Amino acid sequence: MLRIHFVDNRQSPVWLADERFTLGSDRSNKLVVSDAGIEPFHAELLLENRFYYLTDLGTAGGTYVNDEKVGERYQIRSGDRLRLGTLELQIVDPARVGAKVAAAPRWLLQVVKGENQGHKYHITGSMTFGRSVKCELCFSDAELSRRHAEFFLKGDVLEVKDLASANGVLVNRQKVSTAVLQPGDQIQLGNTTLLVIGPKVSAPEVVDEDATVFVRAADLPAPQPKPARPRPATPNPLHVAAATTTTAAESPRRSNRLIWLVGALALAMVAGLAVQQLV
Repeated sequence: MLRIHFVDNRQSPVWLADERFTLGSDRSNKLVVSDAGIEPFHAELLLENRFYYLTDLGTAGGTYVNDEKVGERYQIRSGDRLRLGTLELQIVDPARVGAKVAAAPRWLLQVVKGENQGHKYHITGSMTFGRSVKCELCFSDAELSRRHAEFFLKGDVLEVKDLASANGVLVNRQKVSTAVLQPGDQIQLGNTTLLVIGPKVSAPEVVDEDATVFVRAADLPAPQPKPARPRPATPNPLHVAAATTTTAAESPRRSNRLIWLVGALALAMVAGLAVQQLV
């Protein structure tokens, strides 16, 4: 037996226990849901030969299975995702081994001011916002254009685009034509304010190559003391004067000795010549 799970986990799963299972905002339906874009009698599921077939009951917004619009007698299987207006449902067969319930939605818009305040809308694919009943997010705000804005996913990134609305789209009080949304952003559309809920994205760290880098003093190498050089001894003026005097006194003595030596040598030569003559 198949079971219907709410993707946003708003309530417990519902078993498809009847052969005819109706969905809509009217209280006579088996599954009563009043999300935006859902009509009183929106769709029905019929059990035939152990298979379930989904039929859209002629709604303006349509019924979607895995983001494809369906008409009559569309066979559904475990794992299919149904969308009625802004409501998303997951079909699960608990008997199947390894069956998994869809994870919680990654991006939601919560109304913090205006119609349906407090309600959360799961964003999948591309969804339009405005007064027209053809919009996936339909609000009766008189300040909205019929097709006011579009929310769409590019991979894991949520963006909003102004569809040439009369009063524009404001993101964090700044008017934009298109903008990439971040968790915590507030979007003003007419008199309606939406809060973006989604995964946190870590911004890459920007490195400023021109930034001044401060280094602690403890991290700097300690300056090495320079080896002391011996200072040349300063000559004592008294010693210099004494040495100069001694040198001056010894100079005449050396001159006298040289004279005596030359004289003795001359006498010896004369004596030698005299002896030779006598012989």
